[in-house]
Amino acid sequence: MHAIRTTLIVSTLVTSVGMGACAGGAGSGSTPSESGHGTTGGADLERLEALYRARADSALMDVHEADVAFMSGLIHHHAQALVMSALAPTNDASPSVRTLTSRITNAQKDEIAVMQRWLRERGRPVPEVDEGGNVSMMTGMSGMHDMHMPGMLSQAQLTELGSARGLEYDRLFLTYMIQHHNGAVTMVHELFAADGAAQDDFVFKLASDIQVDQTTEVARMQQMLDAVSEISK
Repeated sequence: MHAIRTTLIVSTLVTSVGMGACAGGAGSGSTPSESGHGTTGGADLERLEALYRARADSALMDVHEADVAFMSGLIHHHAQALVMSALAPTNDASPSVRTLTSRITNAQKDEIAVMQRWLRERGRPVPEVDEGGNVSMMTGMSGMHDMHMPGMLSQAQLTELGSARGLEYDRLFLTYMIQHHNGAVTMVHELFAADGAAQDDFVFKLASDIQVDQTTEVARMQQMLDAVSEISK
């Protein structure tokens, strides 16, 4: 988006400078090289482009703290979903649940990557997540370690899920992932309720997409959970 804006502004400036040079030439009968318009126009263009880039960089760093907290918190939130999903192959999950966990893993890894990039570009601490979903705490994020975001599983619930096998794993995974997804939707609602938050186009779109996607997936998982409950009877 910044590149597009830069291109538009530069194009406008080129047109303006060119028109100025032509106007000057028409009035005096001199060429650009004789009047100095060519050199001056190029210098003006470079100066204005540099000014635009400086302002764009400044705007990039001017972010709402609620946006930063949302991005950082959701990385931790998504990381736990990776931990939950990684258990499926070893805990004898059904084919349908394995397909679901693969979809969740792929989607949330992608979202983690874009949220990390957003934080990094703004000079903010970035939580690092390994392949197993474990989060490394970065400098300046000590308070995040103890934060329990909405919907996240307790250690007891994670232990229970890790011990479950087969149909019981399916039941617990679906139950807890519904809880987990609903928690992410709650985080989006809290972000939108914060005064001045989510004015950043990227943050707004990401949060909106997460709300829609996870609400839709909750409905799908509830149907799967109902089917598992019928089999268990």
